[in-house]
Amino acid sequence: MDTVLNGGVPAGASVVVEGAPGTGKTTLAMQFLHQGAAVGEAGLYITFEELPEQLYREMDAYGWDLKELEREGKLRVVSISPDLLMEQMLEPGGLFEQLVAETAAKRIVLDSISLYRYGNLSVREQRETFYRLRSVLKRHGLTALLIREESLSEEDKPAFENYVFDGVIRLRLKVYMEKYRMRTVEVTKMRGRPLLEGEHVYRITGEGIHVVPARSMVEDVAVLKNQKCVSTGLDRLDQVLDGGLAEGTVYLLDTNSKANYKYIMGSIVAKRFEQGETVIALLSSFNSPMEMTNMLAAHGISLEEIIEKERLYLVEHYRRPHPKGLSDYILDVSRHSNQEYREWLAQVLEPVFKKGFSEGRKFFVYYDLNTIVAERGKEFIRNYFAEETAWARSMGVTVLALCNFAEIGDEIASYLERTCNGVLRTWVDGCYQHIQVTKAPNGKISEPMLVENMEERPFIRMV
Repeated sequence: MDTVLNGGVPAGASVVVEGAPGTGKTTLAMQFLHQGAAVGEAGLYITFEELPEQLYREMDAYGWDLKELEREGKLRVVSISPDLLMEQMLEPGGLFEQLVAETAAKRIVLDSISLYRYGNLSVREQRETFYRLRSVLKRHGLTALLIREESLSEEDKPAFENYVFDGVIRLRLKVYMEKYRMRTVEVTKMRGRPLLEGEHVYRITGEGIHVVPARSMVEDVAVLKNQKCVSTGLDRLDQVLDGGLAEGTVYLLDTNSKANYKYIMGSIVAKRFEQGETVIALLSSFNSPMEMTNMLAAHGISLEEIIEKERLYLVEHYRRPHPKGLSDYILDVSRHSNQEYREWLAQVLEPVFKKGFSEGRKFFVYYDLNTIVAERGKEFIRNYFAEETAWARSMGVTVLALCNFAEIGDEIASYLERTCNGVLRTWVDGCYQHIQVTKAPNGKISEPMLVENMEERPFIRMV
C-alpha cells in the first residue's frame, strides 16, 4: 500500500477509507495503527458501533495483540457515541484532548463517520460537522483514517466527505470472471502526494491487507542482480526502468506509423556514446546516415571524435549518398541475398565485436526490424532473431530493436515479445503521442505516459 501511496499516508492528513461491508476497511485501519505502534507512533481507535472486546478477537486472527499494545501505551481503543465524541472534541480540555495527551497519539481511526449522516442533522449541519472534525484533527496534528460505509448505489457518486478531507482510499469487491470476486483498492485523492494510479488488487491474508500494485510482473532477478543500468536520458523512463536499460538486455520499441520515435532513439543512443560504448546501428529507409549525423550533433556528440575512435558503425540496406568521412564506417549490405547477409554477419561484423571485446569495449546495437522485414522478410526474423539476441546477451551487448507490431502481425509480434527482456510501446492517439513500458526486467508495467516536446535536450519528456 505504501508503494501505491508513494511512501505512505502523508503525516497530518485526514483520509477517508470507503467501501461496502466486507471489503476490509476495519482491517486496513487497524493495520495502519498496528504499523504505527511498530515505528513508535501511538494511535487511537475510536469506534462508534463495535465493542473493544470484539475488535480484540477479530484482530487476534492477524497476530495483532491489541491488549498488549494498550498495556504498552501504544494504542487505545475507545467505544463512544458519535455525538459525544464531537461534543468532547469541541470542549477545551475535554475527553478527546485528554486521550491524545495521555497516549501522545500520532495516528487515529474513526469507525465510522457514516453515522454522522444517519442522525437528525440537516445536510448543512452534516457538512459543518465534517468541517469541525477536520479542524480538530488538524489542530492536534493527527494522521487520520476515517472509515465510511459505501452502498452500491453510491459507488459512482462521491460523498461530500470526500471533498472535505485530504484523501480517499476506496476498497471494492468486484465480480471477476463470473465465478469469483476480486478485491481492489484505489486511491482516488491524496493532497500533496503523487500516486500510483489505477485499481490495485489486494488480498486479506493472515498478516492483514496485502496490496499488489497494478502493472506489477515477476522480476527477472538474474538481470537485476548482475547487470548495471545505463540511463536512457529520459528521466521518467529511467524512473520506470529503475535507472535505464540494463547492460546485456534486449528491448523492443514498438511504434505505429504516426509516432515520432527518433527523439526516444536519439536520447538512448547519445547516452550510450556518453558512456564510451561502441554503437552499431542497422538503419531504416527513414533513418539515414545523414539523419543519424544530425541527431548526434543535436545531442552534442562529435561525429569526428566517434569516427576517429571507431565507435560507430552503420549497417546500410539502402543505396543512397553518405556524409563525407563516413564511408569507411558504413557497412553496405544492400546487394546481399539473405544467405550472403548471414555470411557477412559472421565474416565482417563478428570481427568488429571481437576486436572491441579484446580492447575492453562495450557495445550497443540499434536494430531496425522494420528494415529486416521489408528487405529480408518475416521468416528471416523468425529464423534468426532469437539466435542473434541470445548471442548478444551472452556477450553483454545491449540491443534496442525498433518494430511496428501492427505491420508484422500478431504471431511474429508475440514471438519478439517473448524473446526480449523489455518492451516499450509508443503510439499516437488523436493529437497526442504516448509511450508505455509493457515489459521490463524489474517487473514494472508503466501507465501510458504523454510524450511532450521541449526545446532543450533531450527534446522530449514523458509526463
